[in-house]
Amino acid sequence: MLNHNKIRKFGRERKVRVALMRSLAHNLILNEKIITTEAKAKSLRPYVEKLITHAKTDSVAKRRLIGARLGNDTMAMKKLFDTLGPRFAKREGGYTRIVRVGVRSGDGAVKAYIGFV
Repeated sequence: MLNHNKIRKFGRERKVRVALMRSLAHNLILNEKIITTEAKAKSLRPYVEKLITHAKTDSVAKRRLIGARLGNDTMAMKKLFDTLGPRFAKREGGYTRIVRVGVRSGDGAVKAYIGFV
């Protein structure tokens, strides 16, 4: 049975997978859109949307929580609290959009672009 397989592992160990999500989240927050594989975009979406939900209220506790999730990345934290948090303050959820772009020619992986609404 295929139960409890919601988390995608991408053939990586836990530490490498966490580093991958941090890196993708950092790039998405700073550039506001990135192109990656569809599977990575689908697993990045809840990670980033929870960060934005926390960034809507600016407090020391929220800054520490987001700092722990992003690895104390000051540029991404500043953008989250200064621009993205206030931009989505009245929105209840659904801050990101995933659009399929095409197929990667090397291995046939489905590429997708993920960006903020």
